[in-house]
Amino acid sequence: MGLSFKTKRGLLSIPVFVFLILLVIISVGPFLWVALSSFKTNREILTFSMGGAFHIRNYSNAFRIAPIARYFVNSVVVTGFGIVLNLLFMSMAAYVLARFEFRFRGLVRSIFALGLLIPGAALLLPLFISVKAMGLYDTRAGLILVYIAFGIPTSVFIMSSYFLTIPKALEESAFLDGSGFLRTFAVIILPLARPAFATAGIMQFLHCWNEFQFALTLTTGHASRTLPVALYYFKSAFASDYGAMFAAIVVVSLPSIIVYILAQKQIVSGLAAGAVKG
Repeated sequence: MGLSFKTKRGLLSIPVFVFLILLVIISVGPFLWVALSSFKTNREILTFSMGGAFHIRNYSNAFRIAPIARYFVNSVVVTGFGIVLNLLFMSMAAYVLARFEFRFRGLVRSIFALGLLIPGAALLLPLFISVKAMGLYDTRAGLILVYIAFGIPTSVFIMSSYFLTIPKALEESAFLDGSGFLRTFAVIILPLARPAFATAGIMQFLHCWNEFQFALTLTTGHASRTLPVALYYFKSAFASDYGAMFAAIVVVSLPSIIVYILAQKQIVSGLAAGAVKG
């Protein structure tokens, strides 16, 4: 007697389930190991011992070795302004690209697309010269401008694709009722585009929060440097204190994980809707 359809379907789903479990282990396993190691001594870490007591002093040592608290505040300021200003201006640009026909529209979209192809390392020297010439070297404002600029292509394409899914009839009804362009955009379009804002905002957050190269190159003192640069202290003079280094890694990584978990539904809906048109 042959197998039923449900039985065959269940057997076929087993390899998929095993594959997904392996992906979860590969993705989550390293962070869990780092998180557990942040409570262990150097000897326990080097011998791969997961037993023994948990030592909270690694976190206090991390804050003592590197100016993590100051860098954390800098990261919050730079990331906050980088997200808000990027979404504010790029939402306007994305709305115009999605809704209006004008000359050289295709060229403008192509210019935005080129921004996705240029590696950041290729622009490091020109940006260093430009930031220094503007008097913004070693300032949080300089980092904010750089992060806003590098987030432009991603934010524009995510939001413009989502704006295309919003029916034009809503805007036409608003115009007939006497609503102007800015009021229609602010009152009708922006509330409907929350998933797109969440997706673009998370992408911008991850870039601003985790970026290391520009934060190291465009700053010199504690007043402007961000949290990823704090790990540089453990890489150089204090590389032997692995417990403190892992504690610092947890402090740097945990906010990104928490923000993504809290906003994952908005991110998925924003990407799914934006994939329909664009």
